[in-house]
Amino acid sequence: MAVSANLNVMMKAARKAGRALAKDFREVENLQVSMKGAGDFVSRADINAEQIIKSELMNARPTYGWIAEEGGEEPGKDPTRRWIVDPLDGTTNFLHGLPHWAVSIALEHKGQIVAGVIYDASKDELFFAEKGEGAWMNESRLRVSGRDKMIESIFATGLPFGGRRDLPLTLQDLARLMPACAGVRRWGAAALDMAYVAAGRYDGFWERRLNSWDIAAGIVIVREAGGLVEPLVPGEEMLESGAVICANAPIFDKFAKVIRNA
Repeated sequence: MAVSANLNVMMKAARKAGRALAKDFREVENLQVSMKGAGDFVSRADINAEQIIKSELMNARPTYGWIAEEGGEEPGKDPTRRWIVDPLDGTTNFLHGLPHWAVSIALEHKGQIVAGVIYDASKDELFFAEKGEGAWMNESRLRVSGRDKMIESIFATGLPFGGRRDLPLTLQDLARLMPACAGVRRWGAAALDMAYVAAGRYDGFWERRLNSWDIAAGIVIVREAGGLVEPLVPGEEMLESGAVICANAPIFDKFAKVIRNA
């Protein structure tokens, strides 16, 4: 399928960073790891991947702004466009040898996410979308699931770790949701959780206290696959609050009612 010049740059950068990460993943026991905070690790591989992505994106579009997990925020000469990058979503999985992590790149234009790429290098699955052009995984068109019964649906979330103060709310969510559904999964990579909703593998996803780079690419990919994405708290800005809920259209209202009753 034909893609725009911007999306082509994003896909190239994601694949290049993914190849480097995959090489390091095979030698994960030898990585030099430092601690950023409770339960939040950064590796040499993470930093290297961000440098690869930044070089590819900024060489192609030097006027765009930039925000990423490791390197922080840099305004661009073009104030309307910004790259939003997570070079390694699922860092803890990566460092434990679990093959469930991804590169996530989004393009924001005038406050709206207009393109997104999520690359799972371990499985060579490239999820991507551009506003108005549909969502894809490699050569296959993506569509959210068609399930319309909560009891048949599987949902994904993140479980707070390291004493995070949102644990009680999440436990309340689970207490209400689990009796009403077919299961809840916690795989430790929010970008892939959203990509899996777009692919119909999950029927819905919610989480609090994420960062903009965790969810930006997933927002456009889920929407272009026919799903609904909203702030967890109505009226908030998702990229600022980091609290998001998404699902297929038949399930969304029922699912949101359960979660928003917290």
